[in-house]
Amino acid sequence: MRGIGKLFLMQFKLYLREPVAFFFSLAYPALLLLLFGFIFGNEPSPEFWGRNFGTVDASVPAYAGIIIGTVALMGIPIDTAASRETGVLRRYRATPLHPVAYLMASVAVYLAIAILGMVILVLTGKLVFGLRIAGTWVDILAAFALSAFAFFSVGYLIAGIVPSARVAQAVGMVIFFPMMFLSGAGMPLPLLPEVLQKVSDYIPLSYVVRLIQGLWFGDPWASLWVPTLVLVAMLLAGTLLATKLFRWE
Repeated sequence: MRGIGKLFLMQFKLYLREPVAFFFSLAYPALLLLLFGFIFGNEPSPEFWGRNFGTVDASVPAYAGIIIGTVALMGIPIDTAASRETGVLRRYRATPLHPVAYLMASVAVYLAIAILGMVILVLTGKLVFGLRIAGTWVDILAAFALSAFAFFSVGYLIAGIVPSARVAQAVGMVIFFPMMFLSGAGMPLPLLPEVLQKVSDYIPLSYVVRLIQGLWFGDPWASLWVPTLVLVAMLLAGTLLATKLFRWE
């Protein structure tokens, strides 16, 4: 456990030294919230949301998808591919620590970054706009963890396939940015044309938004079984494929 702890601290510091990763994981969602919060306010809009919630109330759980997607599809593949290119992964594997220890520390770092990004987002919403929530934090945290692990598995799958960090960056951006805009994570789905709203049914990130936003609004898990099932299936399939395709060198 001591070795895992040291690996965790080292990888955490290295992640925060990357300005792009730092910005999109921790700063961008909060800045986006401030921008649209000051434009639209946070007055309850039942006619728009179908609930007694405002724009900020609905945006915070949606922006959780941005945080998870950024860490999983841009942070994990780029960092892992860069470490493999420079021979860092090979050295990790040669140490007395079991390779699983590296993977555990790595996953813990990315989860901690995602949670930190969510904490910053929630505090911004609460302190500036009086953020409201109808669900429980236990349910929301469970949904956030499930969503994060499901997308992390895809991130490691990409990392195992791409030949370099540069390719990983390109692949991550090509996958993430269309998903962000078509899933409801970047902007509310009701603002999109009806055709694009139907496309969101085929976007994996949509199910992150639906699950976390539904629990945020106080919906029971039973009514959210579809996004839950999709994310569980994604986690299992992604983990299986990532395990088979992951390369240390």
